[in-house]
Amino acid sequence: MSQAICQLIAKELSVSTKQVEAAVTLIDDGNTVPFIARYRKEVTGGLDDTQLRTLDSRLSYLRELDERRQTILKSIDEQGKLSAELRAEIDNTDNKTRLEDLYLPYKPKRRTKGQIAIEAGLEPLADLLWNQPSHTPEDAAQQYVDESKGVADSKSALDGARAILMERIAEDADLLEKIRHYLNRHAELSSRVIQGKEQEGEKFKDYFEHDEAINKVPSHRALAMLRGRNEGFLQLTLNADPTNQENARESHCETIIAEHYGVHLSQAPADAWRKQVISWAWRIKVSMHMETELMGALKERSEVDAITVFATNLKDLLMAAPAGPKATLGLDPGLRTGCKVAVVDTTGKVLTTETIYPHPPQKQYDKSAQVIEQLVRQYNVDLIAIGNGTASRETDSFAADVIKRGNLKVQKIIVSEAGASVYSASELAAKEFPNMDVSLRGAVSIARRLQDPLAELVKIDPKSIGVGQYQHDVSQTMLAKRLDAVVEDCVNAVGVDVNTASAALLTRVAGLSSTLAQNIVDYRDENGRFEARTTLKKVARLGPKAFEQCAGFLRIMNGKNPLDASSVHPEAYPVVKTIAEKTGRKVQTIIGDSSFLKSINAIDYTDETFGLPTVTDIIRELDKPGRDPRPEFKTATFAEGVNKISDLEPGMVLEGVVSNVANFGAFVDIGVHQDGLVHISALTDKFVADPREVVKAGDIVKVKVMEVDAARKRIGLSMRLNDEPGQDNRPCRGSSQKPRESRGGQRQHNPRQDAGNNAMGGAFAAAFAKAKK
Repeated sequence: MSQAICQLIAKELSVSTKQVEAAVTLIDDGNTVPFIARYRKEVTGGLDDTQLRTLDSRLSYLRELDERRQTILKSIDEQGKLSAELRAEIDNTDNKTRLEDLYLPYKPKRRTKGQIAIEAGLEPLADLLWNQPSHTPEDAAQQYVDESKGVADSKSALDGARAILMERIAEDADLLEKIRHYLNRHAELSSRVIQGKEQEGEKFKDYFEHDEAINKVPSHRALAMLRGRNEGFLQLTLNADPTNQENARESHCETIIAEHYGVHLSQAPADAWRKQVISWAWRIKVSMHMETELMGALKERSEVDAITVFATNLKDLLMAAPAGPKATLGLDPGLRTGCKVAVVDTTGKVLTTETIYPHPPQKQYDKSAQVIEQLVRQYNVDLIAIGNGTASRETDSFAADVIKRGNLKVQKIIVSEAGASVYSASELAAKEFPNMDVSLRGAVSIARRLQDPLAELVKIDPKSIGVGQYQHDVSQTMLAKRLDAVVEDCVNAVGVDVNTASAALLTRVAGLSSTLAQNIVDYRDENGRFEARTTLKKVARLGPKAFEQCAGFLRIMNGKNPLDASSVHPEAYPVVKTIAEKTGRKVQTIIGDSSFLKSINAIDYTDETFGLPTVTDIIRELDKPGRDPRPEFKTATFAEGVNKISDLEPGMVLEGVVSNVANFGAFVDIGVHQDGLVHISALTDKFVADPREVVKAGDIVKVKVMEVDAARKRIGLSMRLNDEPGQDNRPCRGSSQKPRESRGGQRQHNPRQDAGNNAMGGAFAAAFAKAKK
């Protein structure tokens, strides 16, 4: 089946089967995705890391499917019921749901009413009435009455025959596929509040009476309703016939069943009985099965969307611009407990820590100012990083005053402190700072994450960084796997200085386990800095395979070989040596010589081992060795005097930082301790299907305040600065500016859409705010 799997994946990725087969071989040989994407382009035909991640995921799914397929084939064969047609159908199935549908009639289960009826000899009666409705059910059933078999009267016989047919209908794979297709296109998800829970479940108010096509429910609304159900406030049901009148007794799915079997109901003696069989089969068997399945599919689909949102935001956050190697003073703001202070040098090493109390109730303003000024001067601090939690704006104003008073040449920046408290109390932090108070570790983390967000954030469980939606409601295994992949790709895209990296950062390098990462740190501590990549081979348990995978992503600055500071893999050093020899240059003089490198024809240096993609990459890397793919460092400037929600007024234009992007819009930190929401319709004048087309986490944007609800801590923002508060400025699909209007000139409101727009700020906003804290 491996050939078939590769062909299927190739079709899905729109690449050749040969490319997929090569990638599968590399993965099976223990190669990591970052390594394959960067250093095996010739082998895979240039598959990138995104394609490889998808390939790896689908490969796992299809191999699990194939394993299940073999188990099912064996089970049916042992029952002596495996026909050639059934085997072919099972072999050709590439979907787990369809596979299980085919297995339903043969799946071992406890004795059912249908099986008991078959054992009582009632199957001929069921077939007779189903296929020849001219027979009167009661008369035909009399011939099957046999108390010794448990059939006491004609009613018992008809009940047994009905049970046989109901189970037959409920286990018909082709019929289930037809009904599933219909429901996916037409069914609605209905949400109703559980009586008596209205007040307690207020946060789910938007879903107290909500109906929406199941194929159009966005992930954030689906997860909100599912959470409401799990917490006991909402009841969710599947309405298979939303267009039918409420009192309609027959579902269209019953018509589908009748048509599937060619049953034409008229006035034949057995037609009323056959109609009852169909109705009961739908209502008792099939509808319940389908509701469970479609609800499960909706949850799974929503989880995938939510995890994708989280992964995208996490990548943007990890790849945020680093301030670089500058001495930094970290301030973890606080009121009653004071502000925690930590100064780190250009490498992130902690120089000193303090606690100051500039705010109420202590009000030691002048004393605190003296401490900060002294630290800035003593340690030549370049940057002040201020956490964006409680009292951040007050602390920001305090820092600005200190800088002004002392005429200090230092820049202050507000930094997201999401996850800092989690890191402070972690085992990793305790190991890194065994003698430091937990509260002070947060200040260190805030300072370091300004210098290099990636290097510091890898120490925190990605789920604790708080840039997702409903992250606690999704599959934690699937979430962790996806987020770990994002972290790994980001770390390897940037590269790691092996002489300064923490064990936590090294663990994320391709080919390195947590044990190997710690062994590298231990070797460094015992023997001093690494002077060459080849020295890594002396690290305990770091064998040839691990070295092959990690070497290209580890940098050695100012080492013996200048190529060790680049992303050129040691295995490709001979290519650079050949370029130097053929051009009569030394390797160190080639590096950074753009005009010379542009004159080189890459194809002249290819051979059987190193093809054109690799040689081209090498020349590009030699031009700008160790270049950082992250953007240039920029900061947002929060408005003076706007420190809390009560300071906001509709119409204000402010600068802020995008803190999170969801399917329905973007949250923006404007410096008032509560992020505002720019709905997807207010991101731009044009229709936007995905907010990430316009913004990403970490972007600095200008927004206009449209609405302020201080009681519910909701702030409505717009990135369309021409919008006026109080007006409906939403663009419609297919229009660049104007909202849709009816013939009478009034905007046509879609109640269901409006409910969704209102719902976005409900349970999710509350959960997001809680997660950020």
